[in-house]
Amino acid sequence: MTDSRQTALAQTLPATVPFVAPERMEELRGAPFDARLGANELSFGPSPKALEAMAASLSGLWKYGEPENRDLRLAIAARHGIAPESVTVGEGIDGLLGNLVRLYVGPGDTVVTSAGSYPTFNYHVAGFGGMLHTVPYKGDHEDPEALISKVREVGAKLVYLSNPNNPMGSVHSAQTVQDMIEAVPAGCLMILDEAYSEFAPVSTRPAIDVTDRRVIRFRTFSKAYGIAGARIGYGIAHPIVATAFDKIRNHFGVNRVAQAGALAAFEDRDHLSETLKRVSEGRERIAQIAQDNGLTPLPSATNFVAVDCGKDGTFARAVLTALATRGVFVRMPGIAPLDRCIRISVGRPEELEVLAERLPLALTDARAAVA
Repeated sequence: MTDSRQTALAQTLPATVPFVAPERMEELRGAPFDARLGANELSFGPSPKALEAMAASLSGLWKYGEPENRDLRLAIAARHGIAPESVTVGEGIDGLLGNLVRLYVGPGDTVVTSAGSYPTFNYHVAGFGGMLHTVPYKGDHEDPEALISKVREVGAKLVYLSNPNNPMGSVHSAQTVQDMIEAVPAGCLMILDEAYSEFAPVSTRPAIDVTDRRVIRFRTFSKAYGIAGARIGYGIAHPIVATAFDKIRNHFGVNRVAQAGALAAFEDRDHLSETLKRVSEGRERIAQIAQDNGLTPLPSATNFVAVDCGKDGTFARAVLTALATRGVFVRMPGIAPLDRCIRISVGRPEELEVLAERLPLALTDARAAVA
């Protein structure tokens, strides 16, 4: 049933939750997970300084958050050597993507992305009536040349690339990404999603150039900074692009606690360095667990590892289900041939030992299920 009072577009859309929360999965299975390794969270937590700042901010929670996110924008701008007018802050990359699509996409406007890449972007495009065109991955990487070719073919207004990539963990060199930026046609804006950039080598990040109107870069405090539940991220772009968000954004959408936590986390560079070390060690452990079980871990520049289960999506999904039944929460890509893999987030060492114990049992279950 639909409500005839809704817009014609809204009446055509399904009610969708792009990701089923692990809490909901725990409710359905009637027990908590012993290892939460599916949402690419930072389970060993944020900077203690961020937690202290967030706790201290609670006494002022009766006040609205600062609508310009001024202190955080100034800190980000100073770190990157750019003007604050080139920084916009929002409710995580998801919120920023929604506002960007609202700014640039109307009913019938064309947008290009990779088949199997981040689904929340697609959700926003559908919500504003855009026409989504996809291109396949090239191996386990998004294909910049194919994306640009499709942009030219359909006259797209937006093109999306994540680097490093979710869900495969792959990464392009800075030069490859810069070449894509240089190839963006007039009338199109490239979205460079750098949610996982802190985990990747510096050589994979093209230089920030806020004089270039062809690209907007998004980063987040949900991954390397470990405050996913606070919902806060930022965009970097030419001032004409960045300040345009003020036309339509929810100016009080980022709360005081998130602002305080993000600023403290951003300034604690020692904790970030320790986090990156722990994530690197966790990736190595996941890779070893996969290899011990005859599976193939893909190279990763993120805080997760995509593990090739060696067969097709049906088998990988059986492995996913078997792990969940045995108390281990992981996720997987949704489109072939990417769906031959499961995606395992770096967790605390004790969680990875649970994975090591139960993965062989889950593989036995999966083989029996698809026999």
